[in-house]
Amino acid sequence: MPEKRKIYTKTGDLGETSLLGGTRVPKSHDRVDAYGTIDELNSFLGLLRDQPIGEHYRQVLLRIQENLFVSEARIAADPNLQYTSLPLLQEQEILFLENEIDEMNKSLKELSHFIIPGGHAPASLCHVARTVCRRAERAVIRLFTANPPEEIIIRYLNRLSDYLFVLARKTGKDAGADETLWKPLH
Repeated sequence: MPEKRKIYTKTGDLGETSLLGGTRVPKSHDRVDAYGTIDELNSFLGLLRDQPIGEHYRQVLLRIQENLFVSEARIAADPNLQYTSLPLLQEQEILFLENEIDEMNKSLKELSHFIIPGGHAPASLCHVARTVCRRAERAVIRLFTANPPEEIIIRYLNRLSDYLFVLARKTGKDAGADETLWKPLH
């Protein structure tokens, strides 16, 4: 019986990792930071998907997670090599998020103030994921400032943060939680 492959390779013990294609870069490289932050976001979405939020939202989050894996792969690929087998993020995925946002917004009150995150665990997790999404967006923008690749990834992350904000409001409303509006004291 063949020996099971070990999860640890020890090739990163000195602070380097491989991009798709084999090029070695420091683990602190902007490319690694960008796809690593998207991976962190993906993990938070997995935690959110495990909450009592309704099957429709679980399925939407799973679709989003799959799109984030596509984005991670595109970013992890060595930019000096050509990849024909990597999947592409499609424009229809942005339209899907916009449609989901519009549908949820139909049952939500118009906002007149900022919302202070909290009040319901799934809504709070949406806000955590939203802020990680914004950080991922900034990391991707930083990576691609000099050489913009597929700007669709930036647009997708931007729309995803909007989706997560509205999902926070919708899951809170569905659970009967009150929104805490921020009203400056001074």
